[in-house]
Amino acid sequence: MQQEHINESKAIQKRTGKTFYLATRFLPERVRRATHVLYAFFRIADEVVDDADGVDSEIQRTQLEHLRAQALGEQAPDDPVLEAFQELRERYGITDEEIDTFIDAMATDIETSRYETYADLESYMRGSAASVGVMMTAIMEPDAEETALPHAVKLGEAFQMTNFLRDVREDVLERGRIYIPQETFREHDVDPAQIERLEYSDSFAAAMASELQRTEALYREGVAGIRYLPEDCQLPVLLAAVLYAEHHTVIRSQDYDVLSSKPSLSTARKLWCLVKTRWHWHWHRDPEAVFQRVSAVPTAEPGRRGPEHGDRIPMR
Repeated sequence: MQQEHINESKAIQKRTGKTFYLATRFLPERVRRATHVLYAFFRIADEVVDDADGVDSEIQRTQLEHLRAQALGEQAPDDPVLEAFQELRERYGITDEEIDTFIDAMATDIETSRYETYADLESYMRGSAASVGVMMTAIMEPDAEETALPHAVKLGEAFQMTNFLRDVREDVLERGRIYIPQETFREHDVDPAQIERLEYSDSFAAAMASELQRTEALYREGVAGIRYLPEDCQLPVLLAAVLYAEHHTVIRSQDYDVLSSKPSLSTARKLWCLVKTRWHWHWHRDPEAVFQRVSAVPTAEPGRRGPEHGDRIPMR
């Protein structure tokens, strides 16, 4: 991959994905360069459907199909990111099926703005999130790839679920979408029209709490597979998990009110997550144990909470 193409990809990631970019900086160069390209490719596809105010749906579909053809090598790339992605796809053996699954998920956003059940949302995330985990695993080239993959899929889903829960207000206002399953709202007696009006209530808070717990189970499954990645990739992936999950602390501190304002992490908070994760990693090279120690995700043990809740979790 040419350096100018990597630089273009890096600029896109730095501008649009600051949390993930921070973790990416700690990857070894052989993986970091490819990660910049992957993220930029994902972002370009995402922007076709997310930044499409006033753009006809057929035009969006045409743009995605054009992007698909370039990603698959069926057309010459017209963008430095796509040129780099073509080379990356061939080098790391990323399958056509995985690319198709990702692009198909992006196309779903053109028509679909609600998900009836979590199973429906999970089907969407197979392309929009799990494919990201699969491709990231490919460029890391772990020895036990088949063992690592199921965990990478769960971690990708966890990251996206955190984004969905963090971005409820933004998704409603800018895209008219609600990703939280409708069945969750029914279980907690939340009128979906209330969400569309950005009206916070105790019942909405209960629905958010339920989805946070579901997402945290995904984090635990995902982090359990970090040990199967190359040693020089484990800390950066762990750091990404800690940073994304830290949004849960902010959401809880707002009493789950993500309708009035979008939860965000300050630079100081991100740096604190970085420092404490690296410190514990220096002493204990166990991804699960360090994640339990420093992350916002409580342990699965009944009645036991993570350190952010005031309880101390012993290291394994």
